Amino acid sequence: MQKSWPSSACGVLRAAAKGPSAWANTASRRGLQDISITRTGRPIVRVQGGRSSLGEGHTATVFGATGFLGRYIVHRLASRGCTVVVPFREEMAKRHLKVTGDLGRVVFLEFDLRNTPSLEESVRHSDIVYNLIGRDYPTKNFDLEDVNVEGAERIAEAVAKYDIDRFVHVSSYNADKNSSSEFFRTKGRAEEVVRSIFPETTIVRPAPVFGFEDKLLNKLASASNLFTSNRMQERFWPVHAIDIGSALSTMAEDDTTASETYELYGPKNYSMAEIAQLVDREIIKHRRHINLPKRMLAPIAQAYNKLIFWSQVSADTVEREFIDQKIDPKAKTFKDLGIEPADLANFTYHYLQAYRSSSFYDLPPATERERREEKKYLHVIDDQ
Repeated sequence: MQKSWPSSACGVLRAAAKGPSAWANTASRRGLQDISITRTGRPIVRVQGGRSSLGEGHTATVFGATGFLGRYIVHRLASRGCTVVVPFREEMAKRHLKVTGDLGRVVFLEFDLRNTPSLEESVRHSDIVYNLIGRDYPTKNFDLEDVNVEGAERIAEAVAKYDIDRFVHVSSYNADKNSSSEFFRTKGRAEEVVRSIFPETTIVRPAPVFGFEDKLLNKLASASNLFTSNRMQERFWPVHAIDIGSALSTMAEDDTTASETYELYGPKNYSMAEIAQLVDREIIKHRRHINLPKRMLAPIAQAYNKLIFWSQVSADTVEREFIDQKIDPKAKTFKDLGIEPADLANFTYHYLQAYRSSSFYDLPPATERERREEKKYLHVIDDQ
């Protein structure tokens, strides 16, 4: 029986037979439905496809891409065929981002947060800019005001100078210029500054984020997390890093998110003590936490922060343990983006199995009663 070829396949074969020029014309043919006009009137060609396609047609600059949250948004954009500009400071910190996109899709530019020309060079060819740069502890070169406020101000000025279509500024939960925490104060002032410079700024306030490289689950599972304050009663809605990356990439496609404020948080409220119990149960260990009064732990943390150059603890970290997460009722959420956030309890094994005690492998075989209890439940592996 003779098989018939689809008409589209026949057209491709005829174009290939006629020569390279006919093939190029067929491959590059576009329809009006593939063209999208940005806020500033710039045309963008959007086609369906993967990392090797033209994709969404966007050129995005992601400041802070070498951090924890940055890799998730870079992966989302680059895997869809977008060109992603990654400003960086340290050569070794950005290598893992190269493989997130096809050859030439991820472009690296060295920059300095205090060097305005390098900031302008990073954004001048883009149609959307993400600012994920933030610091929650001071160092000898940068304090919180330098990074969270002045750095955000310089980036917003560069965006406004070249009239970039979209600017997404990632702030923090509890951002408030009147907060008792310096980190929350600087984040609140930064929101006002970037909005005054670029009114179309989209502000994103993520809750404490969990994932492979987080400072939440990994911190609680570590044996070095010994001293705490407020008896771990701080309450918040932890959010999955993959959900944040999905939300940020969705904002690039939807221009209605401009000038909006989003509070992105998980579906369930936890205290730090409740999460510590989940962690101990998953790693089959008991991590001891010694509670110290704030007036004692804060100066110790401040001195320790000056002695070491990496992030461990600071006086402001102690202060934030006494502040519960507050949700702005006027802000939009995951629901407005069509995203259902995942619960932390469903991912503790996925992210903490490396911390499991060797005693887990020495457990006795399950009894007949335990096997019967196990069969009562249907176990589904979440694709996230």
